[in-house]
Amino acid sequence: MTARMNTAHLEWPFFDERHRELAAWLDQGAAARFGAAHGAPGTSKEVDDACRKLVRELGEAGWLRHAVAGAAYGGASEVLDTRAICLLREALAFHNGLADFAFAMQGLGSGAISLHGTAAQRERYLPRVARGAAIAAFALSEPDAGSDVAAMTCSASEDADSYVLNGEKTWISNGGIADFYIVFARTDADDAVEQSEAKRASDGISAFIVDATTAGLDSTERIQVIAPHPLATLRFRQCRVSRGQMLGAEGQGFRIAMETLDVFRTSVAAAALGFARRALHEGLQRATTRTMFGALLADMQITRAKLAQMATTVDSAALLTYRAAWLRDRKRNVTAEAAMAKMAATEGAQQVIDAAVQLWGGAGVVSGNMVESLYREIRALRIYEGATEVQQLIIARELLKLNTA
Repeated sequence: MTARMNTAHLEWPFFDERHRELAAWLDQGAAARFGAAHGAPGTSKEVDDACRKLVRELGEAGWLRHAVAGAAYGGASEVLDTRAICLLREALAFHNGLADFAFAMQGLGSGAISLHGTAAQRERYLPRVARGAAIAAFALSEPDAGSDVAAMTCSASEDADSYVLNGEKTWISNGGIADFYIVFARTDADDAVEQSEAKRASDGISAFIVDATTAGLDSTERIQVIAPHPLATLRFRQCRVSRGQMLGAEGQGFRIAMETLDVFRTSVAAAALGFARRALHEGLQRATTRTMFGALLADMQITRAKLAQMATTVDSAALLTYRAAWLRDRKRNVTAEAAMAKMAATEGAQQVIDAAVQLWGGAGVVSGNMVESLYREIRALRIYEGATEVQQLIIARELLKLNTA
């Protein structure tokens, strides 16, 4: 029997009726299309092929319309609807982690174009993203500049009507299969050393759309991780892009990156929530069918206490996640709220999934078991788009701002 999500939280006041209708459609569609198994094939080629197929399927189903903004460009609404994106990721993560990844990267990889692209840039890229005809990627991290964006060294030097990129990006999801990358590079490389760290964090970084076929871009070095998905190191060697490929104005790249991440950091929390809900479902299934010492696991007080804690953790994460999404859709600054949601949901999901593995016992660590797949998939979410420790710094910084205002 195909697992289905508990949707009682949709009665909360964070949602409009259109979101409730969307969620019902999503759960039914995800169960039918992606509910056969969690996890992903093992080899790079199998993972690449699976992702390409999932992107096409998500486009055909109309789900990727929610990953882009602007009806004229294939979007479901004129602006990115954070609650819709979160509902999509929650449903997909519940049913299939790789499908969630495929959707998320279409949104993150094109989000900067939705938010800051010119009409020509939107027309060229967004309709293809919405149809699943082009794969997008977001290239911010570097070997020595992950969460510390100020340490970025990838450079973009102006040359006539072009910019020439040199440097490296790493941990780039969809690296190697993307049709285009949103690349962040320093356009103030000559005087960066003389600037303060605070200034460097916000000034001198620009954003570019770089097509995968651009000469000087090498994406052949792949990275293997415990929950397989396309991941690569990008190398730029005299990679020339036209001025028309710059997003926003020169020096606005940091703001563009942060605004994009503010949307999709909340959706990471939603993905973790989907994983946690699936783990709770699997834990309940095990507890109500597995006998031990002449009784069901569910009849034991220690099991009931564990299930109660799992359910409470799930609802706590959901409240923080959809508060952040609701506030962002109301055009509020959600830097702190998104960080809280991301931290609570990913850390909580790790706890819920670990508890589900315990309920499954030895079977829970067998490769291919649902809870084993969830255990591998959740671990990366506690790191990417800002590790938990970085979220703590963000929350504290925002709190101190309020205290000194």
